[in-house]
Amino acid sequence: MWGSLALTPIALVSRYGFDASSSLVFVLAAAALAPLAFLIGEATENVAFYTGPAIGAFVNASLGNAPELIIALFAIGDGLPEVVRGSITGSVVSTSLLVCGAAMLAGGDGALARRSLLMQLATIVLAVALFCIPAIGGFHGDPERHGLYLLTLPVAGFLLCFYVWLTIANLRVERGKRRAAPEGAWTLRRAVATLAGAASATAVVSELLVGSLQSFGRSLGLSQFFVAAVIVALVGNAAEQGGAIVIARRGDPGLGAQIAVSSATQIAVFVCPAVALLSGLFGRPLPLSFTPVELAAMGGGALVVFALVAGGRSSRTGGLVLIAAYAASVVAFALVGGR
Repeated sequence: MWGSLALTPIALVSRYGFDASSSLVFVLAAAALAPLAFLIGEATENVAFYTGPAIGAFVNASLGNAPELIIALFAIGDGLPEVVRGSITGSVVSTSLLVCGAAMLAGGDGALARRSLLMQLATIVLAVALFCIPAIGGFHGDPERHGLYLLTLPVAGFLLCFYVWLTIANLRVERGKRRAAPEGAWTLRRAVATLAGAASATAVVSELLVGSLQSFGRSLGLSQFFVAAVIVALVGNAAEQGGAIVIARRGDPGLGAQIAVSSATQIAVFVCPAVALLSGLFGRPLPLSFTPVELAAMGGGALVVFALVAGGRSSRTGGLVLIAAYAASVVAFALVGGR
């Protein structure tokens, strides 16, 4: 796994040094994300020894979500609003359902940070409810019209303020809950530096992969919306997927679930409103005019996870239910195919 980190420079050289085909670049970049996810999982677990699971999950989600923000900004610059909204939807759904489910399936029975998880899942539901304000107007007519962006601005501003409050409150709840660092654990400085470096490399590779996604998707006959909601979301969240599953398999499904839900929450209440506000600076305002299937997938997915973690315990059965719910969402995305 350590040796496979060489795939990152190989992917970059193939793209910029040899001008390789889009399909080859896509495969190499996707393969390069796996060892980077492994490295992020290693670093996050070591950070959590010193900070506690809540801060460890927060750091992982913050750095792990950098690719989503970068991908969205590139898509805005290219005039692809449907790709932006689709990738945001897919990221929220995949991290809350697929990644959380995979962590529970890999980790089996274990304690969950019930209060923190329920608070964050309720926040996702709140965000989806607020998205309805500009989204309903986009059900009919032009979903990119300026009036919907004017409705988006107060929603985005409120969500960002709420995110700051939620972060402070969540860290206070989990303050002091630390585990003893075992012999051979990394130093905090090494863990944080490794996490930052791996997340930065993940952002570069993710952007490289997305640059080849449209050509790759067209060669497979996939719609732009499906590519964004499924493929872009999955590769953009490779860090959280790998980190959460690795940590859960090592006997800590609680931290794995915390990473997944923290990531989904940050996408809904930080990445999404931040992208909407920054889009105005690009001269391409992005209304949060999600489609009904997108709103249903995000809100319904959060409610399913809420019901399964309410008991405060992880289980493999619950993990299977979440993965099945994600599969149903993917089928819905395929059938709807965007606007």
